[in-house]
Amino acid sequence: MNNHMHKLSIKEKIGYGLGDTASNLYFQMYVNFLLFFYTDIFGIPAAAAGTLFMVSRFWDAVNDPMMGVIADRTNTKWGKFRPYLLWMMFPMAVIGVLMFVTPDLSITGKIIYAYITYILMMMAYTAINIPYSALMGVLSPLSLERTSASTYRFVLAFVGTFIVQGATLPLVNFFGKGNQAVGFPFTMGVFGILAMIMFYITFKSTTERVAPSPKQKTSLKNDLNDLMGNKPWMILLVMGIFTLGYVIIRMGTVLYYFKYYLGNEVLASAFFMAGTIGVIAGTTSTQYLSKLLGKKKLYLIAMGLSSVLTIIFYHIPKENITLIFIVHILISLVMAPQAPLIWAMYADTADYSEWKNGRRATGLVFSAATFSQKFGMAIGGGLAGWLLAMFNFEPNAVQSPQTITGIKLMMSYIPAVATIIATIAAIFYPLDDQTMAKIETELAQRNQE
Repeated sequence: MNNHMHKLSIKEKIGYGLGDTASNLYFQMYVNFLLFFYTDIFGIPAAAAGTLFMVSRFWDAVNDPMMGVIADRTNTKWGKFRPYLLWMMFPMAVIGVLMFVTPDLSITGKIIYAYITYILMMMAYTAINIPYSALMGVLSPLSLERTSASTYRFVLAFVGTFIVQGATLPLVNFFGKGNQAVGFPFTMGVFGILAMIMFYITFKSTTERVAPSPKQKTSLKNDLNDLMGNKPWMILLVMGIFTLGYVIIRMGTVLYYFKYYLGNEVLASAFFMAGTIGVIAGTTSTQYLSKLLGKKKLYLIAMGLSSVLTIIFYHIPKENITLIFIVHILISLVMAPQAPLIWAMYADTADYSEWKNGRRATGLVFSAATFSQKFGMAIGGGLAGWLLAMFNFEPNAVQSPQTITGIKLMMSYIPAVATIIATIAAIFYPLDDQTMAKIETELAQRNQE
């Protein structure tokens, strides 16, 4: 490892962060619009859409760690992880458009088409996002530098979120001129072009500095055994799954909440953007607060407060739009640090594995992060579709009082269960800042020998 104490420049941190701006031009479309697109535009039953989200994750159970293993064993003049940003950005853009195309098929045909395009999209997302995420683990050997890079990453990630939440519906209306089935694929095409530009900037502006020891022998069996014995990694997996479950259920319900409960679908874009402003503000404070409190304690506080506020959201009267927005902004603000914290913790678990076992498999470790995202999407998306069906949701119709109550619960009590579980799991996470300082020092000594 050259220049062990290397600190990252602001330019490189911004360049790295733009990769997540690009990723979020896709990810936020899944989170905020895909379930609504399937039920209200493409015409897929809500329960079938929920089953699609859940079933597709079985392939990810194999696909995600497989991509981590492949990336760990990739050796090019550009490094192990950066090349995938170049190789996968165009296929991902094309598949992203196809996912929002609405061919005139039977219900069965539509469901089959949705399965094919959604699974292909998740494979493309895996092939670019696991290497991108693992890249953070090799930018610097210093935990605090990685936390800083993670903070930049998530501030810029939420810029992508802001673009999607604020621009999607206006662009859909612009391109579709009232026909959302036409507007969505064109909008996704615009986002795909923007994403390719930003992925290329990330590729050009970053450097891989941390590498496995030259003495390390490649062994898939040993890598997997190390991973299964990595207790901090297992805890993060649970935290990540339930955190994403929260996000998918709650944010995937927003359009239904505004269209069918508040009766003002246009306000949804403002609601999305207001929350994203709160997220950006909360994310920018992560580096300072994590130094003050430590990553684990900050995570516990953030998730605990967000759970309480999410429950309160249920009890806000529909007439009080101002309070609805205020509480949503507060939820977004206090929950924001969890994302950069979790990803910085994953980098710490890669160091922990090397310290404990004398072996490093950064790509495999970070494949768990993406898998937890997508499995959280599966749980959240599956439950969202099934819950809508259970509450007797009918697309583009006046909803019953039972359905309205269900939509309110999906914005409040139901996702709050997920954050409570994630908070409980975090209590058992063992890698505090003092432990990481010890691990960094000992790894540095080993690498100098």
